[in-house]
Amino acid sequence: MKKILLVSIILSIVLASSLQGQQVRDYVGILDAKRTFEPTRVSVEDTRYIGISYISEADSIIMQNCAIILRKDLDFSPYFQIVLLDSFFMRHMELTEMSILGWKRLGTKYLVKLDAEFPGDNMRLRYRLIDVDNSMETFRGKFEAGKSDYRALTHTVANDIIKNLTGDEGIYRTKIVYSKELDKAKEIFMADFDGYNERQITRNGYLNLSPAFGPDGNNIFFTSYKDGWPKLYVHNLANGSTEIVSEHKGINSAAAVSPDGKTIACVLSKDGNSEIYLLERSGKIKRRLTNSWAIETAPAWSPDGGSIAFTSDRTGVPQVYIMRNDGTNVRRLTFIGNYNDSPSWSPRGDRIAFVSRDRGFIVCSVDTLGNDFKILAHLGNNENPRYAADGNHIIFTSDRLGRKELYTMDLFGQNQRRVTNTGGYASPDWGPIKK
Repeated sequence: MKKILLVSIILSIVLASSLQGQQVRDYVGILDAKRTFEPTRVSVEDTRYIGISYISEADSIIMQNCAIILRKDLDFSPYFQIVLLDSFFMRHMELTEMSILGWKRLGTKYLVKLDAEFPGDNMRLRYRLIDVDNSMETFRGKFEAGKSDYRALTHTVANDIIKNLTGDEGIYRTKIVYSKELDKAKEIFMADFDGYNERQITRNGYLNLSPAFGPDGNNIFFTSYKDGWPKLYVHNLANGSTEIVSEHKGINSAAAVSPDGKTIACVLSKDGNSEIYLLERSGKIKRRLTNSWAIETAPAWSPDGGSIAFTSDRTGVPQVYIMRNDGTNVRRLTFIGNYNDSPSWSPRGDRIAFVSRDRGFIVCSVDTLGNDFKILAHLGNNENPRYAADGNHIIFTSDRLGRKELYTMDLFGQNQRRVTNTGGYASPDWGPIKK
C-alpha cells in the first residue's frame, strides 16, 4: 500500500530547503487509507546502451531521462509502486551490481530492464519485464522514434507495460487542456498529461474559458469573449482552424460533447437564465433539456451517452443532478454539503466527482446513486475535477500553495502531484486515449 507517513512529510519539509535545484514531490493527500489492495512493487533499472557506435553526452542524458520518466509513469498508476535502487542495501549485501535476487530482497515484484541504441537521428528503446519471483521474462517490447521525441517514446513503453500487466490502456500519451492567465487575458493551452510540451491554442488577448476535448481528441471546444459576448468555438488541432459553434445572445458556454461525437451539451441564456441545451455539431439547437427559474450549468455526459449530470440551484443552492439525455427522469444526486458543482463522470460509469464547499472548496465523489461519499482533495481551494480516460486519475486546480495550479491525483484521492508551477491555471480537461 502506498502509505503517506507523517514522519515522511515532516522530513520532506525539513529537507526541502536543502534540496535546491531538485524537484520535491508534493505529498499533500489525505492521511487515511482508501485502498483495498497492495500496489504491485516495480523497479526500473537505468537504461543500458547496446549499440556499437560512439554516442554523445546528449545521448547519454536522454538514456538517463528515459529511465526516470518510466519510473514516474509507472508510479503514477495507483496499481504500482516504484522501488528505487538502495545504495546502502548494496553495500550491506556487498553487491557491485544489482542482481535479480537483490531486487527480490527489496520487495520488487517486476523488474524493467531498458536497452537503447541510436540508429541515425532516431532512438530505439527496448524493454524486458522480468517476474522477479521466478526470474522469468514475462513481456518485452521495442519502439522507435526521433531522439527529440524520447519523452513520447518512453510514454509508449509505459503504456505497453500497463497494457500487459493490467489489460487497461495506458494514458501516458494523452493530453490535457486548460485556461491560463496571460496578463489581463486568459488563453487556452494544451500539454502532455504531465505538463510537458505546453502549446498555446488561442492568442486573441481576451477571456477564453472552459476548454473541453471532443471524444476523438482532435477538437477543443471553448468559450471566448473575443467578439464581445461569450460565444462557443471549436478549434481543430489538425489544421489550426477555429470556428464559431454557437453565438446566441447571452451566454454560450460549458460545452460537453457526447461520447459518439454527434451532440454537444452546453449552457445558453438566450431566453433569460442559464439552461442546458443539446446542439448538433453544426451548432443547430436539437433540444432544450432544462426549463426552470433556476440556473442550470456544467453538463457532463455518462460514458454510454444515455445520461447527463449537471448543476442546478433549483433548491436554493447549487447541487448535482442527473437526467436522461432527453431531459427526462431528473433526480438529485448530492445531498451532503450545501454547495456542490462541476460534476465529472468517471469513464468507468460508476462514480461522479464534483466540487463541494466546506470552508474552502474540496473535491469529492459519490457513486451514481449518490452513495459512498468520499473527500478526495481538501487542502486549499480545489476546483474543476476531470477524470482521465482510464478512470484511475483526476486532474483539478488548487491554490493550496498560493496561486492556482494544476494537480493530479488517483481515484482514491492519493498520490497528489502538482503539474504546473507558474500560477493562473483554471478549468482543465483530460483528453481521450488516441489509438
